[in-house]
Order: sequence, then C-alpha cells, then structure tokens
Amino acid sequence: MLDRSNAPFYRWFVGAETNININALDRWINTDVANKVAYYWEGEPGDTRTLSYRELYWEVNRLAWAFRELTGLKPGDTATLYLPMIPELPISMLALTRLGVIHSVVFSGFSPQALADRIVDAKAKVLITVDGFYRRGRVIRLKEEADKAIRLARDRGVTVEKVIVVRRAGVDVPWHEGLDVWYHDLIGEAPVKAYVRPVPRKATDVLFILYTSGTTGKPKGVMHSVGGYMTYVYNVFKWNWDPRPGDVFWCAADIGWITGHTYIVYGPLMHGMTQVMYEGAPDYPKPDRIWALVEKYDVTTFYTSPTLLRLLRKYGDEWVEKHDLSSLRLLGTVGEPINPEVWKWYYKKIGGGKAPIVDTWWQTETGAAMISPAPGISLVPLKPGSATYPLPGIVADVLRYDGSPASPGEKGLLVIREPWPGMLMGIWRDPDRYVKTYWSMFSRPDKGVWIYYPADFAVRDADGYFWLLGRADEVMNVAGHRLGTIELEDALLTHPAVSEAAVVGAPHPVKGQVPLALVVLREGYEPSPELEEELKETVRSMIGPIAVPARVLFVRKLPKTRSGKIMRRIILALVEGRPVGDLSTLEDPAAVEEVKRAVEEFRSLMREG
Repeated sequence: MLDRSNAPFYRWFVGAETNININALDRWINTDVANKVAYYWEGEPGDTRTLSYRELYWEVNRLAWAFRELTGLKPGDTATLYLPMIPELPISMLALTRLGVIHSVVFSGFSPQALADRIVDAKAKVLITVDGFYRRGRVIRLKEEADKAIRLARDRGVTVEKVIVVRRAGVDVPWHEGLDVWYHDLIGEAPVKAYVRPVPRKATDVLFILYTSGTTGKPKGVMHSVGGYMTYVYNVFKWNWDPRPGDVFWCAADIGWITGHTYIVYGPLMHGMTQVMYEGAPDYPKPDRIWALVEKYDVTTFYTSPTLLRLLRKYGDEWVEKHDLSSLRLLGTVGEPINPEVWKWYYKKIGGGKAPIVDTWWQTETGAAMISPAPGISLVPLKPGSATYPLPGIVADVLRYDGSPASPGEKGLLVIREPWPGMLMGIWRDPDRYVKTYWSMFSRPDKGVWIYYPADFAVRDADGYFWLLGRADEVMNVAGHRLGTIELEDALLTHPAVSEAAVVGAPHPVKGQVPLALVVLREGYEPSPELEEELKETVRSMIGPIAVPARVLFVRKLPKTRSGKIMRRIILALVEGRPVGDLSTLEDPAAVEEVKRAVEEFRSLMREG
C-alpha cells in the first residue's frame, strides 16, 4: 500500500490503477443520484444555472471527446485553466482528468506574468480561459490578460497550442485564428451523447499540479497523485462533513486554490453532494449576499475563511438577521487560524448556537484537512479557536527549534511524523526543492527518520488540542491566499528606482495579514506618494491585485546580518510592536531605529483601521 523505499518520495497504492472520474461521476449515472442536483450555480448579476449529476456527466464526456479529438491532448500532457467561478471550470477539470491529462488551475486574480510563469513551468499545451467575468458589477476581461501571458510564455520558449475561450460576459475579445477556439464551438463538435472511457491511470501518476508560494521567488508546482489524493479526499470529506442525502454543501472558496479543488470539485462529487457555487464578490451588491444565498438554497453545510467572516461581521448583525439560516447544520473554517471572538460570533449568530464549527488545518501540500473536528466519526467538545485533534492516520507533533518536544501550552513548530495518502508527490520538475522545503528541518536521513515540516507555529494544550498560530516562514496569509514575501520583493526589485526591498505580512483586522514593503532607493530617486503608487502598480502587474502592498515605506537601510541577509523577523516585530529579540548578528543597529520610525505611521494606521 505504501512504498517507503525512496523516502521522502513516498508512493501510495503502487500497482493500482483508477481514474477519479469513476468515483466522481460514473458511479452515479445508473443510480438515483443521477437526477440529483450537482451544482446550483449563481452568477454575480443574478443569473443561474442548475446541473444534475446526469447533465454534468454528459457535459464532461462531450468536452473530453472534444479535447481528445480536436486538440490532441493525451495522457500525461498538461493543460492550464485560467477561469473564474463558473461551471465550465469543474467541467474542464473533470474532462481533463478523464483523459489522463494533468491540469494546472491558476487563480483568475493572478496577473499575466504570474500566469505565464505557471504556463512555462508546467509546459502547458492548452490554455482554457474566458472572455470576461463579473466582479463587483464590473466585467474583468480575462481573455486579454491571458493573451499577454501567452506572449510572455512564448518569449520564454513555451508555445501554447490552443486557447479555448468560454463565452461568459459577451464582450469583444482579441481573436487569433488557428490558436483561439470558442468553448461552445469546441463542445458543439462532439456528439450529444459522446462517451469517453475514463483513461486508466496509475495510482502513482500525477493527477494535477497546483502552484503555491514559497520562500523563494518561484512558485512551487505541488503535484498530487491519482490514487493517494482520491482516497484521502474521499475519506476526509466524510469525516469533516458527515454527508447526508439531503445536504446542500457550500464551500465559499475559489477553485483556483486547493480548497476549491478538494471541497468544491473532487470531494463533494465523490459523495454525490448537492452544492452551491457562486461567481462574484461575497458582499456585492449588498453585505448580505452570502446569507441570502444560504437562505435561497437551504444550505446545510457552509465552509469559508476567517477573513470572510471578519468582513461580514464588520457590517453588523442586521444583515444576518434579515435571513433565515436555520437550514445550517455544520459550519467550517479554512485557510488561517480563527480568532476566538469571531468563532463565537460564527457559532452563535450564523449557526444559531447549534451548528458545530469544523475548524480545519491543512495546506495545498496536504491534499485535504489534517487537523480538524470530525463530525462524520465522533464530534469531540469544541474549543473556540482550536482545530481540535489530528484526523485518523495523521501523526502530528509540536517541536522546539532544536527538535525536542514542546511542553503542553508551549509555542512550537508543527510537524507530521508519518506519511499520509493525500500528501504531495513532490514539486514539479524540482525534486531537490521538495526535500529542502519540507523535509530538511527535523529529518535525520542517516537514521531513516523523515519528518514533514509545514512551517506553521502551533501549541498543543494539556488536553491534546492543537491551536494553529500562523506561518513560521516568510510566507504571508493574505485573506486566505498564500503569498511568498520573496516573490513580492522580486517584483519590487524590477523597478529601476529600487535598490533593496523587504516585505513582511503585517497584521490586519479583516484580511489577517497584508503585505508591507520597505524599500531602499537607488541614488537619484527620492521618496514620493507618486513613486509609492508606481511600486504598488509594479506588484499588481507582475503578481496580481491580492499581492499589492498596503504601504510602501521608504528607508535608508534595512536590518541585515553580517552576512547580508535581511532580518525580516526584526521588521515584523517592529510592525507588531513586539520586542525585537536578539540583535547579536545585526550588522548595523542604526537600521533598527530607521525601520522603527518608518513603521510607526503604518502601525497607527492599522490601529485606526
């Protein structure tokens, strides 16, 4: 079942073959589930679409047929999806995996440069995108952004062979004959009842790649396996949500992130769940849009991020009280630690004091939840802000930096001591980075001891409950989105005015963290509000709106070690108003005072906000 021979490149279910479509779609087609709603989809303007499992099955088969016959995609190829939250996104993912094609979904909020980076790394043959989509009443013209990315990728030696464009907003788009194909034309070429047999895949083959930020500039292409991911996600979904035939499940995330892969596409479909899927902003056109949808579709299970809860709580209880939320049976949180006060509001105001909160800890790399309550097995007493215990088969611990076990109540570093089926297979085309990033902190290869290090702080209390305390490395969690500080610094350094840059994740009352940039300018440049806006725009264009710094602070020097490494922990301590700790390795103590003066304005702004 588990091959440990090439640890830490563990392989699960060696010798087995399957296709995830069999469990997500084919198993239902001759059962009562075939007539059940798979997705209630609602667009931001209010347009709707309902897809049954039978309709979803035939849509996926037709698209798989078209992919195979008209684009030449074959098992082992890669395709990139740059789509918003529309039904064509899960349909495309399933059609690709049905053929054995590896998909790489890129969040629709990422910039052309970020998309190009992922196309180049994955060597994608096909790109699937959309003319435009709706966000806060505006049309985002995504095809234009995709075209820029394709040109950037071509300049770097990777040529996309076909661009498939979904018509969503009905806007005019640039068109390239021979390259661009309308989605509806492509699928229209397929027989109405086209059937494509799911291509058998080895359990140890790559199911998909999903890029996640790291502590170096280049995003990591996390690879998940066909068999291990499928098996783990199926079981964890059952443990997390205790699925019942009449449930309506809503994971209010974006499929561009792992939460959407696992809890909007593969997990719910493997359990025959009915889901809600929403295109737009959660507080548009009014702050009660989420609660209106919960009431409209009688949602029983609602899974979202603490960031969204903080935002909606800020608007006031009157927006909640307009709606009947009595259908809710289970609540969930994901993406970051939840503040106990927000937990209590969620439990009492949204869940009516009766819906347990499934507070989940996991990562892109883990496939699905690792530490969380498990109503599908047995619900332990909940503590506001704690993710409770590891799920079955997960051997978690909290260690000090020297590798010794932390005492109950002592802050330490979370580790996982044993492999699990949903774990990443590695990093796409970069095995050395995989070992260095996840397995070098506490492992002892000479002793045959391999320990997975997720780079999160945690505390285990006297009752054994785990409390997750955020990132221990240079990765920020901005509104539930992981962003590498180095990636932002690299973007800032492309501007001719910037000599040095340091980025930290500063606390924010709604988003959890926001990027804060400190910049040293080259000779001949002077600080100004106009230059700050230029630098923000540089980050926006290279990464995307979610990465734009809240502020760019200009300083004359940054705190560094004698070997020249920027000491971001000192900057962050100053931003948070904490003691800066040991300064024995600091090259120039005057840099601390320089940064201290610069961040005081920012701290004042955060207190007011």
